[in-house]
Amino acid sequence: MRNSIIIGSGSYAPERVIPNSYFNELLGEDVDTWLSTNLTIKERRWCTSDQSTADLCIEAANAALKNAGIEAKDLDLIIISTDTPEYVSPSTASVVQHRLGAIKAGTFDLNSACSGFVTALDTAHKYIKADDSYNYVLVIGAYAMSKYLDLYDKKTVTLFADGAGAFVLKAEENSDSGQLVSKLFTEGQYADWMGIYAGGTHIPINEQVIANKDHLLKFVKKFPKEINPTTWTRMIKDSCEKIGITPNDINHYFFTQININTIWETLDNLGVDRERAHTIMDRYAYTGSACIPMAYDDAAKKGKLKKGDLICFMGSGGGLAFANSIYKI
Repeated sequence: MRNSIIIGSGSYAPERVIPNSYFNELLGEDVDTWLSTNLTIKERRWCTSDQSTADLCIEAANAALKNAGIEAKDLDLIIISTDTPEYVSPSTASVVQHRLGAIKAGTFDLNSACSGFVTALDTAHKYIKADDSYNYVLVIGAYAMSKYLDLYDKKTVTLFADGAGAFVLKAEENSDSGQLVSKLFTEGQYADWMGIYAGGTHIPINEQVIANKDHLLKFVKKFPKEINPTTWTRMIKDSCEKIGITPNDINHYFFTQININTIWETLDNLGVDRERAHTIMDRYAYTGSACIPMAYDDAAKKGKLKKGDLICFMGSGGGLAFANSIYKI
């Protein structure tokens, strides 16, 4: 039996630091106190005018490849999860493949919003498991949402940020490590509650769309406060039950980093110590599909992860899409 083993991770955030004080001046009110007290966010990174999603991907990918000890030419497949792509078409992954020099790798993008990285990780695992021609797969979560922000929309501009995170997966035979279980789930009735709704075929870009700022990220309706902790708790419990473990057997949790209170509530529901969730939102704010691999890479660099640890990845995002995976590293 083949399994997918995480052999390397890497991450990147742009050098441009945006502190909370920037928004105090921009919006003419104190948003720093609320952000730092309620969400732990103190600053975030935004792309410069000449940076785009592919640039973020290249930096994270090179770091992951170096960490894994392989070269781009060894890759068989590149999957990029993003809802801020380089172009509408072609895929961001094709751009990254060429720039990396991954000459034999197939490519595609995947969009399930901020649950995308865990969805891509599960997809990569299934390629490895099903087909012995895939031995090394690069999975990237990338987010350049600053390009789609209304600078005067307090609900979005203070929260969203840019970055990329990457894993290198390797096929391994007869291993007790790798992905143990996964689950995808969607509440599609919320698809029109938050998103970037112009630029596709439903609402093509025109002057009126730009004037109304419909090409930018919008919160249309407020999501039920309980939906993330309730769904995360249920999915994690179901996954644990499926493989015969308890939530307390999991050594580390990596959640979508949109709200620290949602993470804590979920861990409380599971009866798990809050210290088991590694968070980076204080420094990077919300980096969408990049936040989970960025948090994992940060934990790895700090020596928190060791061979044999059980890792839970729990992502969610617009759609509403949810993705859960449990790995043994």
